[in-house]
Amino acid sequence: MKAIATTQAPGAIGPYSQAIHIGNLVYTSGQLPIDPATGAFPEGGIKEQTRQSLLNVQAILAEAGLTMQQVVKTTVFMADMTDFADMNAVYAEFFQAPYPARSAVAVKTLPRQALVEIEVVACAD
Repeated sequence: MKAIATTQAPGAIGPYSQAIHIGNLVYTSGQLPIDPATGAFPEGGIKEQTRQSLLNVQAILAEAGLTMQQVVKTTVFMADMTDFADMNAVYAEFFQAPYPARSAVAVKTLPRQALVEIEVVACAD
């Protein structure tokens, strides 16, 4: 088991790793839409926050030597399910067929009042 860490994504703010690589799988922690350069959310709404969360996932996977095409499962946590279509439009920019399996759930609140948080499982071939 190996912890994955990169400065190209927000650092862990608690007792957890950005990702763990075990066997041929990489599990990322949930990625909030925090810009690692500024420590802030991007301006805008769900589209901008979804893009930043996925850019953070992408950076962590790159540190592990993987790409978004190796993602096999995603979980999307949303503060408001009425944002689903806008989240989905940006999400589709990051993946291509065969698409990863996905769960999308609405939660009461997310850290720092984020609109979205995304975690993934990727497989190293």
